[in-house]
Amino acid sequence: MIWQFLSFLGFTLLVAGYSTWRLRQDKLNTEDGYFLGNRSLTGVVIAGSMLLTNISTEHLIGMNGSTYKYGSMIITWEATSAIALIIAALYFVPRYLKMGLTTIPEFLEKRFDGMLRTIVAMLLIISLVATLLPIVLYTGAINIESIFEISELLGVSKSQGIWITVLFVGILGGIYAIFGGLKMVAYTDTINGFGLLAAGLLVPILALYSIGDGHIIEGLRTVFNHAPEKFKVISDEPSIGPGSRNAILPFSVLFTGMIINQLYFWTMHQSIVQRVLGAVSLKEAQKGLLLTGALKLLIPAVVMLPGIIGFYYFGDQFYDNQDVIYPQLVKKVLPVWLTGFFVAVVMGAVLSTFNSALNSAATVFSLGIYKRYINTGMTDSGSVRVGRIVSFVLAAFAISVAPYVASAPEGLYQLLQQLNGIFFIPMASVILAGFFFPKVSAVGAKAGLIFGLLFYIIMNFVIRIDMHFVHIWGIEFVLNIIVMHLVSRFYPRTNHYEITDVKAVPLTPWKYTKPVSIFLIIITVCIYIFLGNVA
Repeated sequence: MIWQFLSFLGFTLLVAGYSTWRLRQDKLNTEDGYFLGNRSLTGVVIAGSMLLTNISTEHLIGMNGSTYKYGSMIITWEATSAIALIIAALYFVPRYLKMGLTTIPEFLEKRFDGMLRTIVAMLLIISLVATLLPIVLYTGAINIESIFEISELLGVSKSQGIWITVLFVGILGGIYAIFGGLKMVAYTDTINGFGLLAAGLLVPILALYSIGDGHIIEGLRTVFNHAPEKFKVISDEPSIGPGSRNAILPFSVLFTGMIINQLYFWTMHQSIVQRVLGAVSLKEAQKGLLLTGALKLLIPAVVMLPGIIGFYYFGDQFYDNQDVIYPQLVKKVLPVWLTGFFVAVVMGAVLSTFNSALNSAATVFSLGIYKRYINTGMTDSGSVRVGRIVSFVLAAFAISVAPYVASAPEGLYQLLQQLNGIFFIPMASVILAGFFFPKVSAVGAKAGLIFGLLFYIIMNFVIRIDMHFVHIWGIEFVLNIIVMHLVSRFYPRTNHYEITDVKAVPLTPWKYTKPVSIFLIIITVCIYIFLGNVA
């Protein structure tokens, strides 16, 4: 246990010390300094931070749990991310940086009006607090409790151990976000992100090395032959009709709501895009986005392959509690002295997503709501102070709610995606309408936003129609756009807005953006070709 503790403490102190040292001369009392890292983030820092903001314990535990039970069909969430990141690099981010945005809702005010910006800002804050933050803390607590056995060390029950772990991680994450701002979050993310990738790859590598008696490829072959159906990435599940509501990820949803979800998350979601808004230049922003895309294609080896290996080791004995499979595998294959380092990296992943959500919520509230309606003459230092207070309040709320998150029948990751659909698709609809449908007015956009919120909640949670929830996203998006256009015919657009360069950062693009984009598309297609019908 002493080696576990020392490796955990050593890596945690390294991350904290390095990040504090890098911020020693930064001005954190300005809006750009606190919320955007002084617009100084480089490609590697952006990629590391985006990766770890996205990958957390809801992926390590939730996706591995789903893969263990249902197979590799869930890879769609990861593989299609590269395509969305390419679109971000080629279209959206050049325009965001040209406008000099601090938050995505700012664009909605420029294109539509201030009220729509406020509505979307509130929805964004609610989505972060009500869905992401509690699930991230809870899954992180499960992982740390399972590996370190906090409850046994402290002589308390398992539920009390999870409470204590949630409290510790939540307080530590809050400290990072409240006092360090975006740049502190980004630097800690970068180290933890690449640490997570290394440690995450080490789990399946050591497992396959053991299974193959010293030969990793032989170990992989053995795992494949044991259950080839688990490697199949194209699902035969029904997407419409009986059984569709309990399906994990039918292949057909890739061409409906999945497209809109991925576009929103990687090109419009504040906690993700905020890293790119803090880029030192368009060139570095595009480097960061495409490097993130390349890393996302490696992530299935971290968030899916261990689940399949877990099936080889444990069979179906954890089918009723699939979200414990990853911690069980980690305890089985990692040397004791490495588990402390691994828990430190996992905690870093939790902190990253937690910090990012707090920082984004604080940014949106301080600049988009408080400064607009409560104190219009607020100084930069006042904005930072309000941001810190908001971060503290939201962190306290998430800590108090997290232990009550119950395991969903299809797994925590599936639950998170279903809840995200309440907010993601309506917000994506209005942002995409702002860019691509010039006839949509502010009144039309609001009507589409409200319609989308009600439509998804009623169809998926009230009427519970026999259709996979991702298909409902696709139908909802189309109907949202139709409603926007119909209402806009009666309440036409009255304002005119054209994107202009505010000279926030240099806008010279990276010369390798298109070649790298083509390469990532080819790799994504090959994944589906080679693993589409393996069994």
